[in-house]
Amino acid sequence: MKKAVVVFSGGQDSTTCLVQALKDFDEVHAITFDYGQRHKLEIQVAQALSKKLGVTAHKVLDVGLLNELAISSLTRDDIPVSHELQENGLPNSFVPGRNILFLTLAGIYAYQIGAQTVITGVCETDFSGYPDCRDEFIKSMNSALVKGMDRELEIRTPLMWLNKAETWALADQYESLDLVRNETLTCYNGVIGSGCGDCPACHLRKAGLNDYLDNRAAIIDSLKQKNNS
Repeated sequence: MKKAVVVFSGGQDSTTCLVQALKDFDEVHAITFDYGQRHKLEIQVAQALSKKLGVTAHKVLDVGLLNELAISSLTRDDIPVSHELQENGLPNSFVPGRNILFLTLAGIYAYQIGAQTVITGVCETDFSGYPDCRDEFIKSMNSALVKGMDRELEIRTPLMWLNKAETWALADQYESLDLVRNETLTCYNGVIGSGCGDCPACHLRKAGLNDYLDNRAAIIDSLKQKNNS
């Protein structure tokens, strides 16, 4: 039996990964992390979508320690999300260590339930400059988990080389475009669906959707070529 664990936030990217995983695996577990993020609604959205999509199990883990250590606009209500980069070249929405922690815990969970694959929606093509979304990091993390647990495990990143328009196309391929468009939460200001329209996450999401809707045939063809490469 093929089992997978999906790191699931209830956003566009992780929901697209989840609907794909439900087609590709016999048993799919979703894992969501409560790290004191800016909007608790994110967890509620993840729970609702997991139930609606019929995952095998959905685990919500309290990792509030991350909030105590990592200062970011996504962990502090008094820090507004900024479009400008900080002196270190990263946006102030970067949460240091987040994906290191999330993938470690997802790997442990996969070990315990006998899953061979951990899936995460990180992307190097259309991303906010986060170093823990890069392919190099994922490969290093994968190697560390395999060596540290002495067990084969694959961290799968279906969106790594897709732009946002192609991510929308992937959701459409699995007949989930409306679901992702209307019921996911990507917005840094906690607005479900189309979002606030102002934060960086909303800008990226909207631009990708508009590109897909305007150039559907070409983008579907681009996605097929990447899937076959």
